[in-house]
Amino acid sequence: MTASNTTLAQPAELKSRLGAILRSTSGNFLEQFDFFLFGFYATAISKAFFPPGNDTNALLLTFTTFWLGALMRPLGAIFLGAYIDRIGRRKGLIVTLAIMALGTVFIAVCPTYASIGIAAPIIVLIGRLLQGFSAGVELGGVSVYLFEISTPGNRGFYTSFQSASQQVAIFVAALLGFFLSEVMPADQVAAWGWRIPFFVGCLIVPFIFVLRRSLEETPAFLAMKKHPTASEIFASAAVNWKIIVLGMFLAAMTTVTFYFVTVYTPTFGKNVLKLSTQDSLLVTLAVAVTNFIWNPVGGALSDRIGRRPVLLAISGLALVTAYPALLWLTANPTFGKMLAVEMLFSFYFGMYSGTMLGALVEIVPAHVRTTCFSLAFALAAALFGTFTPLASTWLIEHTADRASPGFWLMFAAASGFLATLAIYRGGGQTVEAPKPVPA
Repeated sequence: MTASNTTLAQPAELKSRLGAILRSTSGNFLEQFDFFLFGFYATAISKAFFPPGNDTNALLLTFTTFWLGALMRPLGAIFLGAYIDRIGRRKGLIVTLAIMALGTVFIAVCPTYASIGIAAPIIVLIGRLLQGFSAGVELGGVSVYLFEISTPGNRGFYTSFQSASQQVAIFVAALLGFFLSEVMPADQVAAWGWRIPFFVGCLIVPFIFVLRRSLEETPAFLAMKKHPTASEIFASAAVNWKIIVLGMFLAAMTTVTFYFVTVYTPTFGKNVLKLSTQDSLLVTLAVAVTNFIWNPVGGALSDRIGRRPVLLAISGLALVTAYPALLWLTANPTFGKMLAVEMLFSFYFGMYSGTMLGALVEIVPAHVRTTCFSLAFALAAALFGTFTPLASTWLIEHTADRASPGFWLMFAAASGFLATLAIYRGGGQTVEAPKPVPA
């Protein structure tokens, strides 16, 4: 091929890779769209599906349901992750989308507690369990797919779009919520209007299926001479339990910070800071935009200077500033102060997440990449990330300190800092250098 032919081929190759990023991350959109809606409309959901009488208890039950769904993530990571490592990235991502869509429909159409009693929270819980089972491997499957189609020297940048794509979902969900709050009375939104965004999520499922079906298998998976069986995958994951546990703590800061600045922010703004619904949603919109920007910046920076310095710097800053920042905010809450603090946390999340995703894919064994990555990330989400709204609500309720969620953020930052030191204890770039991916 001549130099001129190479030059002419580059735009087509770039277009192909951009298309692959869009198709692979489309399922992320649906997952985070529904996750955010569940958090934002937590108050309305608690009144619709749980026994009346005590608003705080109902809200705690709602966030508990949210968290119990996340406990299914490790199971999804193990079983669906093994499925994807065995049959391929493309087919596996289509299966996860189908399970996720079913969970969304369950929540969208479930009758209220006043209509069917205890069956209502049970149906909602089943929907959340299905979503959690699917989410257990969705993020890992997409991250591995992006890593394996990336070009050498840009793996962090490519992989960061797994997280960046989720921010588009947060932005769309927040924008839709803001629109509803403007055109509908608050009592109507609380009574039934909150279901509208969930139905929108159901309506976009067929479009995402079309995108996912057009995915091509990754060159790295096709190049494998042997694809391990399920029993071999489980055995390998068990052997590599140490790196999975370290990966879980590495991902803890990503998941905790993410759920704080997105899912919990609207509830924190309305119920704790006593700001308006519109103010909380505007802050969330801004967070979604900056999250989208900082993720690829973090990934690209880590490609240039290494994963270790970025992870240590960001987790260290978060460790010493999380509680003071929230203390400053809660002393005299205003829209401007909430925006400033959330922008700071958004910077921490985006830079750390954009770096962490590439790091986590690199340190797990290639032949069980999806299973090990998904299990580490799923454990972090289940035990730390999705526990954030519940932990924050509980801390505020039992300490009477509105800034107390900062302690939870500090714990997550310390986990990330120490895990980074353990993983990169030799000072190298990765524990296991990734194999080159054929173009």
